[in-house]
Amino acid sequence: MYWYRMSVQDVLESLRTNSITGLTSFECNKRILKYNKNSLNCDLKNKSKFWKKLSKQLCDFMIIVLFVSAILSFIVSCVQKDDNYIDVIIILFIVVLNIVTGILQENRAEKAIDSLKSLSSPYARVFRDNKAQRILSENLVPGDIIVLKTGDLVCADARVIESSGFYVEESAITGESESVFKNENIINNTEEISVNEQTNMIFSGTIVTRGHAKAVVTETGLNTQVGKISRLINTEQNFKTPLSRKLEKTGKIIGIFIIIVSVLVFVLGIFQNINFLEIFMISVSLAVAAIPEGLPAVVTIVLAGGVKKMAARNTIVRNLSAVETLGHINVICSDKTGTLTQNKMTLQEIKIINNNINLDSEISRNILKLGVLCNNSIISNDIIKGEPTENSILNSAKNYNININKLREDYKRVFEIPFSSSRKYMLTVHKNKNNYKIIIKGALDIILNKCKYYNLNNNILELDKNIINKINQDNSDMTKRALRVICIAYKNLDNLNNFDIDNLEKDLIFFGILGICDPIRPEAKIAVQECKRAGIKPVMITGDHVCTAEAIARSLDILDNNSKIMTGAELNNISTEKLSEIIDSYTVFARVSPEHKVKIIQAFQKNHNIVAMTGDGINDAPALKISDIGCAMGKSGTDAAKSASDMIITDDNFKTIVEAIKYGRGMYENIKKTIHFLLSTNIGEVLTVLLGFLLRVPAPLLAVHLLWINTVTDTFPALALGVDPIDSEIMNRAPINSKKSLFANGTGYNIIVEGCFIATIGFLAYTIGRVFFDVNSSEPIIGRTMCFATLGFSQIIHAFNIRTKKSVFRTNIFDNIKLLYSVVFCMFLQAITIIIPSFNNFFKTCFLNLNQWLIIILLSLSVLIISEIEKFFQKNKQIL
Repeated sequence: MYWYRMSVQDVLESLRTNSITGLTSFECNKRILKYNKNSLNCDLKNKSKFWKKLSKQLCDFMIIVLFVSAILSFIVSCVQKDDNYIDVIIILFIVVLNIVTGILQENRAEKAIDSLKSLSSPYARVFRDNKAQRILSENLVPGDIIVLKTGDLVCADARVIESSGFYVEESAITGESESVFKNENIINNTEEISVNEQTNMIFSGTIVTRGHAKAVVTETGLNTQVGKISRLINTEQNFKTPLSRKLEKTGKIIGIFIIIVSVLVFVLGIFQNINFLEIFMISVSLAVAAIPEGLPAVVTIVLAGGVKKMAARNTIVRNLSAVETLGHINVICSDKTGTLTQNKMTLQEIKIINNNINLDSEISRNILKLGVLCNNSIISNDIIKGEPTENSILNSAKNYNININKLREDYKRVFEIPFSSSRKYMLTVHKNKNNYKIIIKGALDIILNKCKYYNLNNNILELDKNIINKINQDNSDMTKRALRVICIAYKNLDNLNNFDIDNLEKDLIFFGILGICDPIRPEAKIAVQECKRAGIKPVMITGDHVCTAEAIARSLDILDNNSKIMTGAELNNISTEKLSEIIDSYTVFARVSPEHKVKIIQAFQKNHNIVAMTGDGINDAPALKISDIGCAMGKSGTDAAKSASDMIITDDNFKTIVEAIKYGRGMYENIKKTIHFLLSTNIGEVLTVLLGFLLRVPAPLLAVHLLWINTVTDTFPALALGVDPIDSEIMNRAPINSKKSLFANGTGYNIIVEGCFIATIGFLAYTIGRVFFDVNSSEPIIGRTMCFATLGFSQIIHAFNIRTKKSVFRTNIFDNIKLLYSVVFCMFLQAITIIIPSFNNFFKTCFLNLNQWLIIILLSLSVLIISEIEKFFQKNKQIL
């Protein structure tokens, strides 16, 4: 129901309650049965059982492929009777690691829901059975009459029925830090209005900053605004990351390729009357060669390494896959308050008659002193407490060494007219010795009508039309710059004889206007410019007024002549489908609700955008969860926002998000290098074994050789490629296209060509060894050893080719010292499998002579030479 449109009496009648006596205990018990407890636990979807989460992970295609790989490795070990199950253990470890990571990610929504529960105050003051009582807030029901005072946490949505100077801080719901004045007045608006504009309603999870009120509870539990947020968090599903989608597709391609090739070879072998065990082992060897056992482990380890490095750069990554997704982001939807701004109301400037004055000048200090006196914020133990706008005045006074407490001692307050939305000003009377000072602070249009004079350099002059126009022009200029304008006027009296409020407000002296705002973060504008250079669209989403949003967005260059603003009211009247058609024209959304934020993100995603959402409030949690990357603020962020996010920005700095995107792009490029490396080398192994079968020669490689290369000599260089330095020009490129496969832009072609060449030199080494050196041997042990060594060394060297599209000889190999170490280490491991006699039996290898080693070295180095020729022709093709 639209409670804000109803009169107090109509609300009470609709809820069948009495503002004086409240509900009876009997009625409350009936309503608890009807509405449930005032808790976020009610009616939520049951948390997924562990076995359901486990079964979901086990159905992942890549996990199935890895299980098959483990089974085949186990079969090979059993058939060869070598009792070596290390490969099986490694593969199963990779499987367990991926399953655990997936289950942990599924728990994020449940934690976000749990953190929202902390918003409920444990107790509430109510009128029941015609008396005041203190009850558990979970027992509140619609129709309860609650009493609230300064500092109270509102524990249900309610309609104000009585109030006095009542202000509520609603940033938990709306994201806006400025306290909102609340009263009992009906809002005569036939259109649906946002939460921000419902000035006669208070909402669960918000805090009373000033005054006191009586209200009638209208909604409890999941029907409150914070309850709706909890529903959104619980129902919105995360999308798979671009890389996970691509890896899943790649996994399916590999799996289908393995099945087709292995079955085909097995069937052909049977028709050719090859021994059943022999053809089975060849088929198994092909399957083992084709499965990149190290790929999931390498990707996981590379991402984990990225997480560690990003933590040192003020970014805590909660979701491992978020690292690579960062590189695909082309839209950043940012909350305004606390993300682009400092979430701290600050006095920016003081004006007197068309002139800015230095905040540290004598005139500004005198104006500030009046603002300190006509002010209800307090300072205790050097900490200022109160309403944010009034706090900003005290903060400025404190910064300019005004002794606030002494000033208030010297000018004792003897009378006050509190601020109200109808009055739009606050008036105080202060006694100093035998004189009285009347100070008024509030809306310029109201106060200026009460002024007869103005103070110019301590000269009291009479206001005229020209001066009034100048003051109004100052007000207009400040408002356009998103400054909240506060007018200060005063007058001095010798006595308060014939005390009359109307007389107090007459013939006032205009002194100046204060410009207050939540200032922009200094680094935010630079970060926005960097986003635009990188092809990323910055979008500002705020619950603030349109004029304020426009001013801030323009000052940040988020809004320009080619973009537009949309309001929450407009969002209510447009479908997500229609919004997705026009959303690319908009960069600012004002007066929005949590549901609007989700709608905006979904509209961007429908256009195949990869969207990041930044925020710190509870109102941001649903959008943080539905976005491709949710970035919560570490300092100002609520637990709900952090739990729903993929990463936490510990310094609350928008620039840090842009740096994280830069790092994400670099990580994605490095992961592509590792995938390129592993798949090209695996293709080389598959084709080597397949060539041997097609040419009806003994198998060039055994399963133990393939598993060794896949899990050891390939894995370490792949890991080193994952930590390659990020290209300094990476943020001058367009975002990574999420629709393009891992094999786009010629990568697939290069993988096949490189794989074919590796297979060619591997089989050539095998042929040379078998024909020229295994003449008197029943088994081609020298040929297999030469093939094994050539494949191992050529693939290790191939890592240098993958690292850059430029010539290897034009790069500094010491830029990635880990790659250099891994190459040396893997070459050493590969060599000892041949040189050390005790390893010969295990690996089915033999000791080689100098001539055989020279052939292996020359063939292995040819990979480097061929790659250089390929890069030369590709470069010339681009030039042409």
